[in-house]
Amino acid sequence: MIIVTGATGQLGRQIVERLLTRVPADRVGVSVRDPQKAQAFADQGVRVRHGSFTDAASLAHAFEDASQVLIVSVDKMGEEAVRQHRAAIDGAVAAGARRILYTSHMGANASSAFQPCRDHAATEEALRASGVPFTSLRNGFYAASAVQFAGHGLESGAITLPADGPVSWTAHADLAYAAAAILADEGLFDGPTPPLTAAQALTFDDIAAIATEATGRTITRTTAPDDQFRKQLVSNGVPAEAADRLLGIFAAGRAGEFAAVDPTLGALLGREPITLGTILSEQLSSDDGR
Repeated sequence: MIIVTGATGQLGRQIVERLLTRVPADRVGVSVRDPQKAQAFADQGVRVRHGSFTDAASLAHAFEDASQVLIVSVDKMGEEAVRQHRAAIDGAVAAGARRILYTSHMGANASSAFQPCRDHAATEEALRASGVPFTSLRNGFYAASAVQFAGHGLESGAITLPADGPVSWTAHADLAYAAAAILADEGLFDGPTPPLTAAQALTFDDIAAIATEATGRTITRTTAPDDQFRKQLVSNGVPAEAADRLLGIFAAGRAGEFAAVDPTLGALLGREPITLGTILSEQLSSDDGR
């Protein structure tokens, strides 16, 4: 049985939906914190069980009879994230899974300027130490984050952010399709995958230009000094530690950590990956329709 964790989240839900187009529902199980939120999957014949990365007994039940376990990374940072990921890996090993998959990041590196990328690197080390074959999905940076960063600027006409570097912004939908394809074919990828990215790496200057074309309005890109941006975040209620970690995205971007472009995702999709321009256009259309 293929077990997917976090199946009620944005990425996990789409992975399960895609997986169900490839394998019978009775071969798919989900491990979720709230089974009621996964009722739609249960109605399709998917095995739904409660599982929490902080409760080993729940994982033993949720991972029972697992042939593969896909661990969707948690929305945490630092030691707490790595601790929970290790617990999930231990649970998969104890369940006898013959392959463990993990949603990592293209920038996974112990020396990254961005904390989550250091966490992904530590989790990959735990996977290597587990003794079980694993596949680490080196996902491109979520395009939804670019839209979120640009957010207010798309309305005001001025995107004001720290200096950045090119980023391979990649759609959740494409990454979900790739994960499902890799789950359905156990022969694909031993260890970390190549970067699973869109076909272009874009800066926020590029994004401002794309948004200008999409809206017909001039949208500019202004660079804010890091310290000024941090003060603004904190004044808006963002905890100082979170603000520092957020700035790490831009520091890592300037260092080129997210600039790689690779054809692997397109090959898995059988088409060109969804562009950020398409995602921005859909977002802007949605906003106009409110």
